[in-house]
Amino acid sequence: MNINQKYKQIRQETTEFCSHLHIEDYAIQVVKFASPPKWHLAHTTWFFETFILKNYIENYTEFNSNFNFLFNSYYNNAGDRILQANRGNMSRPTTDEIFEYRAYVDTKIQEFLQNVSDKKIIDLVTLGLNHEQQHQELLITDVKYMFGHNPIFPMFNNKFNLVKDKNKSFENIKIKEGVYEIGHKGNDFCYDNELGVHKVYVADFEINNYLVTNGDFIDFIESGAYADFNLWLDEGWTWVNINNINSPMYWHKIKGEWHYYTLAGLQKVDKKAILSHINYYEANAFAEWKGMRLPTEFEWEIASKQLNWGKRWEWTNSAYLPYPNFKKENGAVGEYNGKFMSNKIVLKGASVATSKKHSRSTYRNFFGPTERWQYTGIRLAK
Repeated sequence: MNINQKYKQIRQETTEFCSHLHIEDYAIQVVKFASPPKWHLAHTTWFFETFILKNYIENYTEFNSNFNFLFNSYYNNAGDRILQANRGNMSRPTTDEIFEYRAYVDTKIQEFLQNVSDKKIIDLVTLGLNHEQQHQELLITDVKYMFGHNPIFPMFNNKFNLVKDKNKSFENIKIKEGVYEIGHKGNDFCYDNELGVHKVYVADFEINNYLVTNGDFIDFIESGAYADFNLWLDEGWTWVNINNINSPMYWHKIKGEWHYYTLAGLQKVDKKAILSHINYYEANAFAEWKGMRLPTEFEWEIASKQLNWGKRWEWTNSAYLPYPNFKKENGAVGEYNGKFMSNKIVLKGASVATSKKHSRSTYRNFFGPTERWQYTGIRLAK
């Protein structure tokens, strides 16, 4: 599949997901971190217009001169932008106009790519497609947050219960101490934060080849763990108390039984299914309760060939920091990962919401320790 075909396919995947939405859904922003579907559709389009069309087509005509301000996310090098919390305030431009914008840019990009062989440009388009796939995942999780906080728990699609997967094995993997190589190898696509192959030493450790289930976590809840400060990191204990947390996100106890919101509607919690939507503090407290710990990102990567992974983003016990010899690119592209290397925790693997072929054992996802609207889970080590 050539780059033009990939472009067309990935862009269609985004709009196919949105085909299940109603017009009223497109502009809703429930909280600062969950952007409206309309904004995702426009921002991913803005990426291609800003970094490809404006830079490489002489006398290119912008679709709308206001869109750089409206749909730039965090690229300071690309100019001014609206506050993230204000993305849901834009009743205009309309959703129809955003789809017209996508069609306009898609036509220009596909015409442009017909005569492009420059590796630098193709690599930039590839980055843009991977960026779009990241936003496909964010679309799923942001839409779930929107519907999951609607008082009537509307169904997105009856085939979209993404939290029903179960473990396929129940083994413990033993890894011997030694020096191992970490980081991305090869010439296929990866992000800059994966580069810089380097060696790390790890001591003997064991890691579970399965993830914590809903039933496991119900036992944690019913033991009184959310009220036991001994299990929690200090900041986690503060978070629990300030926010009155007593269960994972989307869980509700109804007539004595736990239910959770799925994109297929509100359902009873399946105790055998893999846990989802917990943050780093909850994952760490659960590990403490079990007398175990979370793996480091290096342990996880070393063990990954022997693990079943890909259903949940798995919290590690590693801070998101640069690898040796990490180097940011010049300009806006250099803002993609490097400037977020503070107060974040690394998550490894992929989730059921992650685009196909978009994850690697070297992939370094990162979120703040309080965030849990992604499909996050727990794998234990010792």
